[in-house]
Amino acid sequence: MSDSPSTPHLEFAPPAQPGLQRALVVAAVAHLLLFMALGLATAWKTQPQTVQAEAELWSATHQAAAPRLMEPEPEPEPAPQPTPEPPKPAPAPRPAPAPAPEVDRRDAEIALKKKEEKKKAAEKEKAEKAEKEKADKEKAEKKRKEREKEKAEQEKADKKAKEQKAKEDKAREEKEREKKKQAEADKRKKDDARKEAEAKADAAHAEALRKENLKRMQGLAGASGGENATGTALKSSGPSASYAGRLVGRIKPNISYPGDVVGNPRAEVEVKVSPDGTILSRRIVQSSGNKAWDDAVLRAIDKTEVFPKDTDGRVPSVIVLGFRPLD
Repeated sequence: MSDSPSTPHLEFAPPAQPGLQRALVVAAVAHLLLFMALGLATAWKTQPQTVQAEAELWSATHQAAAPRLMEPEPEPEPAPQPTPEPPKPAPAPRPAPAPAPEVDRRDAEIALKKKEEKKKAAEKEKAEKAEKEKADKEKAEKKRKEREKEKAEQEKADKKAKEQKAKEDKAREEKEREKKKQAEADKRKKDDARKEAEAKADAAHAEALRKENLKRMQGLAGASGGENATGTALKSSGPSASYAGRLVGRIKPNISYPGDVVGNPRAEVEVKVSPDGTILSRRIVQSSGNKAWDDAVLRAIDKTEVFPKDTDGRVPSVIVLGFRPLD
């Protein structure tokens, strides 16, 4: 059976199969679709990709990272072959995917250097901080030791001062006790001396009284006094009537009183005299009321110095004289 009367037919050629044209059309369409799929796949793989660089320190020396493992693109399943066709030229081989670009070594070195510098800076800062903490700790410890030393020295000084004060107080108390004992001893000594002097004076007075009484009793037989006489002497004695006038007459020229005296006041003076007539003391027993006149009389007595003896050859031991300005 022939498809067309015009188609040449070889004598020994196999007979033509029915539906050959339709099979050719299907094969052409399948190849076209296959070429389109390959073209799209190649275009998608060759698009520029964003390269991401990652650097991670795994060793002390610089090492470049290996390219990532790229899995091959899965091949599309072949379309069913309807019928074998005459061999055609094989399609061009698909180009291998370009390997991923290698990470820039310079950027990795810079990043690694920055990381090392940052690490060194952190270590340096940590070391400085540790050194500062150590210095602060040593300084605080030094201050603490100094405070403890000062406290110990202060306590020692306070203790020494306290002991010194206690010693001084004890010495002062001991000195006061000795002084008190000495004062009591001196007082007892003075009291004993006073008592002894009083005892001696009492004894002397008693002896004088005894002698006077004895003398009086011995001289009673020769006494010259009357029956009503109260004296103890053998005979009456005393200054003569004119002796006081003689003394006033002797003293009055020595009175120096230039002022005027109102009236004629009398100044009485008691004068004590030794047995030889030397004036021992004088005092006003009755003032004239004019101190200037009294003082003038006392000065005149001092200027006289010695009283003359009386008619009996003796000088009274005590005599009272009166002085008036107009006498």
